[in-house]
Amino acid sequence: MLDLSFSPEQEMLRETVRGVCATNSPLSVVRELEDDPIGYSPGLWKQLGHLDLIGLQLPEEYGGSGMTAVEGVVVYEEFGRSLAPSPHFVSSVLCGGALARSGSEGQKQRWLPRIVTGEAILTPAWLEPESGFGPTGVQIRAVPDGDGFVLSGTKRHVAFARSAVCLVVLARTGEAPTDVDLFLVDPSAEGVTLTQHLTIASDTQYRVDFDRVRVDPADRIGVAGSGWATWDTVMHDGIILAGAQAVGGARHALEITVQYAKDRQQFDKPLGAFQAIAHYLADGATSVDGAEVLVHEAAWARSEGRGVARLAPMAKLYACRTFRDVTATAQQIFGGIGFTVEFDIQLYFRRAKQLQISWWDTRYLEELVAVAVLDD
Repeated sequence: MLDLSFSPEQEMLRETVRGVCATNSPLSVVRELEDDPIGYSPGLWKQLGHLDLIGLQLPEEYGGSGMTAVEGVVVYEEFGRSLAPSPHFVSSVLCGGALARSGSEGQKQRWLPRIVTGEAILTPAWLEPESGFGPTGVQIRAVPDGDGFVLSGTKRHVAFARSAVCLVVLARTGEAPTDVDLFLVDPSAEGVTLTQHLTIASDTQYRVDFDRVRVDPADRIGVAGSGWATWDTVMHDGIILAGAQAVGGARHALEITVQYAKDRQQFDKPLGAFQAIAHYLADGATSVDGAEVLVHEAAWARSEGRGVARLAPMAKLYACRTFRDVTATAQQIFGGIGFTVEFDIQLYFRRAKQLQISWWDTRYLEELVAVAVLDD
C-alpha cells in the first residue's frame, strides 16, 4: 500500500540535516562560495561525513548507511531548502552509485569507503560540446592502445572537478549507440586540463580537456559495453533526488515570498490582500504540493524495488518546472529589489534554472516520459 508519510526516524533525519545546513552552510556561506574554484564548505562536508550522511545510500559493507531513496529525498529536500553547495550528488549518488552497481571488488574496496567518509571526491565527466544527454551524445572515444586505452576530447559541466581525486569519464568504445564505457581517470594525469566555467547559478563547474590521456584497463567500471546501462540506472536514481532538491528549494522560496506578501504594504494594505497576488501564491502552493507528492511517490517506488522508468523522469521534470515557475513568480512579487544580491530570492531563482537544465533537461525528460507512456 502506498504510504507517503515519513516515519519519526525520517523526520529526525530531516531535522538533523536542516540543523547541519543552517550551522555550516547558511546563505551567507552560499554567497561566499559563488564562483569559488572549490565550491563547497569543508565544514559542511566534514559534518556530513561524521553523521554518515555522505554514504547514505551506499552499501553497508563498504561503510555506507544502506538507506533507501526515501531517506535520500528527506536529505535532498533540505539541501534544496538551504541551497547547500556540496559534491554529495556527483560523488556519492552518481559515482558511488556507479561503482556500487558495476565496479569490481577491487574498485569498490578502493573507492567506496573513501567516498563514504568524504576523504575522496569523485565526479562524472559526461556531457560534451554540441552533444545531447543520451548515449549518442558521448563521442569521446576510448581508443585501444597497447594494453590500455587513450582518451582525447572535451567534457563540459564537470562539477567540482578541481576538488575531485578521480573522474568517472563516459567514453565511446564501439559503433552502436549504447557502446559506452565508464573509466576512472586521475584529473592530475598528464594530458588533462581543467578550465572553470561561469554559470547562471555561480556554482562550480569545469571544462575538462583530454589530450591522449592513458587509461589502464583495470580502471574500466564494469564489463565492456555496460557503461551506458550503468549510467542510465544511476541517473534514474539521481533525478529523484534532484527532484527532491527542487521541491525543497521551491517550498522555501514560496515561504519567503508569502511572508514578503504579508509584510509589504501597498495602498495601505499588504500585497497578499490583492487578488492577483493571492492567486499566484495559491497556484504556487498547489504546484509545490503536487511536485512533492510526485517525488515522494517515485522515491517510495524505488525503495520498494518497483520500476521508476516513468516516475523518476516525471518527478524531476515537474519538480524542476515548479521550482523555476515559483521563483520566477516570486521575483515578480518582490519586484525590482528581488533581483538585487541582498535579497535571497535571486539565489533560488538562478539555481532553479540551473537545476532544470542539468542532469537531464526538460526535453530529454519529456522524451523519456513519452517512451514510457507509448510503451504502455
